[in-house]
Amino acid sequence: MMMMMDKVAVIGAGMMGSAIIKSLIKSGYSSGQISAVDIQTQKLDELQGLGVKTGLDNCKAAMDADVIFVIVKPGDVRKVLKEISNEVSGKLVISVAATVPLAFLRTHVPDAKVVRIMPNLGAMVQASYTAYCCEENVTLEEKKKVETLLNMMGICDEVEEKYMDALTAVSGSGPGYMSVIVEALTYAGLKVGLPRNIAQKSAAQTILGTAKLVIDLNEDPAKIKDMTTTPGGTTIEAIYQIEQSQIRPAMIRAIEEATKKSTQIREKLNLT
Repeated sequence: MMMMMDKVAVIGAGMMGSAIIKSLIKSGYSSGQISAVDIQTQKLDELQGLGVKTGLDNCKAAMDADVIFVIVKPGDVRKVLKEISNEVSGKLVISVAATVPLAFLRTHVPDAKVVRIMPNLGAMVQASYTAYCCEENVTLEEKKKVETLLNMMGICDEVEEKYMDALTAVSGSGPGYMSVIVEALTYAGLKVGLPRNIAQKSAAQTILGTAKLVIDLNEDPAKIKDMTTTPGGTTIEAIYQIEQSQIRPAMIRAIEEATKKSTQIREKLNLT
């Protein structure tokens, strides 16, 4: 596959940057075709051991690459793009910075092919949901190249940019919410006498299995609930108690507030 010949540079090798690199390698991408840059050298040590080229020079990494992932904090995006602007003409620049819009990215790398993505921490185990949107100058062939890369991390969808703040709240931050659910189920298991390792493993696998029912079988969550529920049984008793806790409006409020926060961060950093 010709796409696999593209050299990839990852600027920002923190949690998400490392996750993306490891996903590419696990999916068959040659580690020798990947370079990583970070100001904290300790973050590069493990990647170097995997065969990834590492360094401290953003410009050199961008110059030597065909596809450049920019994975830095929103407030640092402007600085990084200015550094690499002369090295990315005609190349794909994929920004992973939350809240930073395409228009801002284009302003600072006007000759690049700009893509904005929102993955999540599931990329560490090739199970991310990644939303992406592209500048108009990104060709169909380049979109397919982006999708191939993103599918190495899990699954992806192209969306309109107006949905990115909401998707940052729903899926980008989602592993944080789901970890609360897994933890709650684990403690519930402990409360009714399960060993800790069994409680946690059963809770996590149940979340995973439910997600696969929704995605792999395209099943409606409400139908899954009905399939599990029998008259006078344990499930309906538990669901009754859960509904009493107002978990639905709590989740809705949480996502609404996280979406607003994304907008506030953009305005505060003047990323328009």
